[in-house]
Amino acid sequence: MLGRIHDLLRGVLRSPAFRYLRRDIRAKIGGTIVLLVVFTAIFAGFIARHDPTAQSKDILKGPSWQYPFGTDGTGRDVFSRVVYGTRTALIIGTLLVVVQTLIGVPLGLLAGYMGGKVDNLIMRAVDAVLAMPGLIIALAFVAIVGPGLYNVIIALAMTGWAGYARLMRGQTLAIKEEPYIEAARAIGEKDRTIISRYVLPNAISPLIVMVTMTFPAAILLSSSMSYIGLGVMPPYPDWGYDLNAYKQYMGDPMPGPLLTILPGIVMVITIFGFQFFGDALRDSLDPRLRE
Repeated sequence: MLGRIHDLLRGVLRSPAFRYLRRDIRAKIGGTIVLLVVFTAIFAGFIARHDPTAQSKDILKGPSWQYPFGTDGTGRDVFSRVVYGTRTALIIGTLLVVVQTLIGVPLGLLAGYMGGKVDNLIMRAVDAVLAMPGLIIALAFVAIVGPGLYNVIIALAMTGWAGYARLMRGQTLAIKEEPYIEAARAIGEKDRTIISRYVLPNAISPLIVMVTMTFPAAILLSSSMSYIGLGVMPPYPDWGYDLNAYKQYMGDPMPGPLLTILPGIVMVITIFGFQFFGDALRDSLDPRLRE
């Protein structure tokens, strides 16, 4: 087992795609930001000095050694809320991408491989979902069932899966015509085995790229819903909610402007980091773009 893992890692490190990523400035910048964000989310309890939900008597204090970003109107440490907001963003982004993938990828594989009525049925459902404004549908769903972390994930996944299904259908249509697929059918391989052993592994590269591209969009959409009060609810730390809650202090003396600016800056940097890395990864996996 360890030998197979070692061979796999050695193959990845020697691949043209990895060599391209090592030279691409977008991959370096984006990868560094992504690693920092993930590190911050994992070790938020060690980085933050205070409980992000704990209130104190130190209301609207300026930046200091005790409160690096100051405190808000209820005495909560803004730095701790920004740090733990990283964890919230990654949880939402990861769970949303996983749910969308688990729904969209099997449907796309099934539609592309089976064709005929199955393909028509699935793709008409995909077209119907893509024709609807996804954010509006998500807002309507959350407005009915109520705000919350998992409700936001369900709401955004209701329409986000369609893009994955369409991508996998297109990849499957191209792969199933390859000679090795015909050879697998000729020796009596079952359709389930062909899809899992031959089709899906060869379609994984564009899927990885799509995940890295939709991840920042998931963070932005969830933060937007929290900003208008239909996402993650207090006292749980969230960048979008904090931006809305702190905007009333924008014209006040320090730390007023910092309260609004800092969560927004961290959110923008995180989104751009994932976007840069996703762009570089897409180019590295496409031989036409590596030249």
